[in-house]
Amino acid sequence: MKPMKTGLWDLVDHDHVLHAIQEYDRLGPDRFFSKHGFAPTTTYELVWNKRRYPPKAILGVAYEFATGRRLESGDFEGGKTGAVRVLGNLGFIVEKK
Repeated sequence: MKPMKTGLWDLVDHDHVLHAIQEYDRLGPDRFFSKHGFAPTTTYELVWNKRRYPPKAILGVAYEFATGRRLESGDFEGGKTGAVRVLGNLGFIVEKK
């Protein structure tokens, strides 16, 4: 299933993304990626409180918090038309690395 195309991102809100950011901060990058099945960012970074985060991983974990269902990295796009756009629509700043 590809949430980007089915509109399922509507279930994810600003607070789910903040919860995912807190999880990243709590676990640290290595444990966060290992626990949630994502990898470090290569092109874009989510900027929050002067810190930088991997947008695709954060959005994927936010989706899991919102729905209780885990997404794999290959289930959705991470670039400008994917996670970057969704996070921008939720009021977050995402910049090129």
